[in-house]
Amino acid sequence: MFDELRIYLYSVRLFIFFIFSFFAGYLLRWFFSGKRIKEAEQRAKTLVDSAEKETQRRKQEVELQGKDLMIKVRQDFEAETKQRREEILVAEKRIQQKEENLDKRVDLLERKERDISTRLTKLQEDEKVVQERVKQLSDLIAEEKQRLQKISCMSEGDAKNLLLSRLDQEILHEKAVRLRVMEDEIKDTADKKARQIIVTAIQRCAGEHTVSSTVTVVMLPNDEMKGRIIGREGRNIRALEAAAGVDIIIDDTPEAVTISSFDMYRREVARIALESLIADGRIHPGRIEEVVEKAKKELDNVIKEEGDKAAFDLGIHGMHPDLLKLVGRLKFRTSYGQNGLQHTKEVAMLMGSIASQLGLDTKIAMRSGLLHDIGKVVGQGAEEGTHAIVGANLARKCGESPEVVNAIESHHEEVEKNSLYGALVCVADAISAARPGARTETLETYIKRLENLEKITNSFNGIAKSYALQAGREIRVIVDPDKINDDEAIVLARDIRKKIEEGMEYPGQIKIIVLREKKAIEYAK
Repeated sequence: MFDELRIYLYSVRLFIFFIFSFFAGYLLRWFFSGKRIKEAEQRAKTLVDSAEKETQRRKQEVELQGKDLMIKVRQDFEAETKQRREEILVAEKRIQQKEENLDKRVDLLERKERDISTRLTKLQEDEKVVQERVKQLSDLIAEEKQRLQKISCMSEGDAKNLLLSRLDQEILHEKAVRLRVMEDEIKDTADKKARQIIVTAIQRCAGEHTVSSTVTVVMLPNDEMKGRIIGREGRNIRALEAAAGVDIIIDDTPEAVTISSFDMYRREVARIALESLIADGRIHPGRIEEVVEKAKKELDNVIKEEGDKAAFDLGIHGMHPDLLKLVGRLKFRTSYGQNGLQHTKEVAMLMGSIASQLGLDTKIAMRSGLLHDIGKVVGQGAEEGTHAIVGANLARKCGESPEVVNAIESHHEEVEKNSLYGALVCVADAISAARPGARTETLETYIKRLENLEKITNSFNGIAKSYALQAGREIRVIVDPDKINDDEAIVLARDIRKKIEEGMEYPGQIKIIVLREKKAIEYAK
């Protein structure tokens, strides 16, 4: 009984314990679940706030990027518009310049036509005067014939006087013949001596000639650099071509770009600028213009150094800095492939050698040779005239001696020579230009140019023979004296000059000499 009671109480306790545990568990579960819900809501709220902030930040970034893109597009559009506008202005200037040149040519042609008409009128008047004089001469001859018919009636003294006058004429003729023979002998001796002097000078001053082409090849580190040089829609390459004044050729040649221009100075500026851009890596239109200007300054320093070096090598001192710059600029100029600076240095050395053998001042001679072609590198429009006249004016302004100035301006026979230095410049210039290999003109082209020159000359009536001399720089025309008189020879020279100017292309100038000679030959048997 007691045991059953204990079991019953134990069962009651156990039941109460289970009920209490159930309620306690339920309470604990309710308490903890509410706390988790609050924490989840708090985290959700935090996530929503952070998401809203991130969305706002992303929105602002997108707006900023859109504004930057709009600004960049606008800048590109403005730059392209500015470039197009500049190109249009340049084209308009070129068209305007061409119109001005055409107007000048029309005015020049009109002046020439007026001059020709005036000279023709004068020639007609002169022809009338000549006809009158011929008539007077015919009358005088008739009178002389009448006088000769009365010789038999002359006194003894008159006959002696007539005989003595004829003897005087014969003696004068014999003296003229002897003087002519002596002059021929002197000329032969002088020619032999001159040949010896020139050969000695050439042997002492022989130098190499470098032939410059019209293109320069710039090597690239890789082929990807070609795309950067071209730029987006070709902006970079157009900017470089416009700034340097050259043509940039990009083809299938691996790791190489070709710069094409007939102007060596521009080609060298483009080469220096392109190599600097490749080394720097920053290639865009603004940077290109800056680098091109920097390359021009560097090349100007090189030109000054080349002029100083040329004067130092030849032992020439005290020359004006402006003249030295022009001498250095000849390094970037060629004539038929012959480098201008090399040509002037060789002319100076030849003149120094010839002058020393003739007992002349070698310093003046070498100075004249070094400066004889500086007029070729003077900017267009700076001064009118041929390169010899322009160079002489510059030398005169820079304080060069009268001998040097005259040698420069007379080395193409445009001004009369007043010293031997002018003749030496002509000789040395012809030797340097005519040496085999000095110029790249082929034999076929050279012969064709001489044949065209003689063909143009022989197309006129009254021409007996014509000879092209001095590599086509001079044409000597021998006319038939029975068909062309002295006045007509002057007109013929002008007509030949005009036809050569219209029908041929040639460097420098061509001297036209028309010769008319009447000979009477008899043989005494």
